[in-house]
Amino acid sequence: MKIVLKNLTKVFPSRNKKEGGEVIAVNNFDFEIPDGKLIGLLGPSGCGKSTTLNLICGLEPPTSGQILFGDDDVTHLPPENRGVGLVFQNYALYPHLTVEENIMFPLQNLRGKDKLSKEEMRERMLKAARLVQIESLLERKPSEMSGGQQQRVAIARALVKMPRVLLLDEPLSNLDARLRLQTREEIRRIQQETGITTVFVTHDQDEAMSISDMIVVMKDGIIQQIGAPQEVYDDPANLFVAQFLGTPPINTFDGSVKDGLLYVGDKAILETPGVKDQPVSVAIRPEGFIPKAGGRFVSHLERVEVMGRDTSVVSTHPNSRNTFIRSIISANSKLVKDGSNVTFDLYPNKVFIFDAETGARIRFDLKDGE
Repeated sequence: MKIVLKNLTKVFPSRNKKEGGEVIAVNNFDFEIPDGKLIGLLGPSGCGKSTTLNLICGLEPPTSGQILFGDDDVTHLPPENRGVGLVFQNYALYPHLTVEENIMFPLQNLRGKDKLSKEEMRERMLKAARLVQIESLLERKPSEMSGGQQQRVAIARALVKMPRVLLLDEPLSNLDARLRLQTREEIRRIQQETGITTVFVTHDQDEAMSISDMIVVMKDGIIQQIGAPQEVYDDPANLFVAQFLGTPPINTFDGSVKDGLLYVGDKAILETPGVKDQPVSVAIRPEGFIPKAGGRFVSHLERVEVMGRDTSVVSTHPNSRNTFIRSIISANSKLVKDGSNVTFDLYPNKVFIFDAETGARIRFDLKDGE
C-alpha cells in the first residue's frame, strides 16, 4: 500500500496561555512512501516524528494537507477504518488477558461483513503468532514474559487484522541493547515476509539505518533529508544530518576556505576547488583519518582505545567543537606520532564543509577515485 503525504501540517496551540501562539509539530511534510517498503522516521525528541505517525493512523487530525493510502483519501477517515496496525512504545497489552486473547482481541471487535467465526479468529491468531515465533507462549500473560516477548505479542496483535499499513512508534526503546538488536532483526524479517508498508519511528539512528529501506531525517517538524540510509550517511544535506547520523558521531571544527584550500586552524588540510573564500563548519567522519607521517591534520593525542578489529584514537584540537576527536583506524594500522601529537591525512569523501551560519552543505569537487 503506497502512502502519500501532501503538504501535511499539524499545529498545536501553545501550552503557555499567557503568551499564546502556536507550536508547529509537523511543517509542510511532503513525501511518498513506496508500497511494501520499510521507512524510518528519524530525529531527536520533539522533531515531529511521532506526530507524523499519529496523523497517518488518524489519532491526530491534520491542520492542513492530505493523506492518501493508494488512491484513497483517508485524511478525515476514522482510525478504525484506515486499515492500520499500530505498535506502541509501551506495548499496551491487556495484563489480565493471555497472549492468545491479546492477539485475538482486535478480531473480536469486527462487525458486519468483516465479522469472523471463532475458528477463523483462532486460525488468524495462530498464523500471526507463528510469524513472530511466540506460538509456544499462547497461555501466558504479559507479566510472565520478557520485554522482547511482549513486543512480539504487540506486533502479532497489530498484524492479525491484516492491516494495509503497519506503524511502529519507537517499539524497541524499552529493551536492553542485545534484545534491541535481536528484535529489530525480527521486525525486518516480519516486514519482508508480509510485504506490508511499514513506518518505523525512532530517535536511534543505528536502528533506522540497519533495517530501513529509506530514512526521513526530521528536525523541528521539517524534513531535512530523505534517502537510502547509506546515501544519507555518505552525502548529508546539511550539518544537522551529518551530526545526527554516525556512531561515533562526526567530528566538527571551525574552519575556513582560502584560495581553494580548506583550513582548520592555521593548517591547510584539503583542497576544495571551486569554493569561494569564507568561514565554514568542517565535519570529518571518524573513519576518514589516515595515519601518516607528516600528514596535514595534526591533533594532540589523549589516549588510544583498542576495540578488537578497530582502534579509536582519541585526541584534541583547539578548533574542534567536540570535546574529543575520535579517529577510527584499523587495528593493523600503525599510529604515527610527532611528539605528543598524531598526524593524519584525510579521505576527501569523508570530509564535509557547511555554511558557518546556516549549516547548508557546500560541495566541492573530489579528485577521481576519492
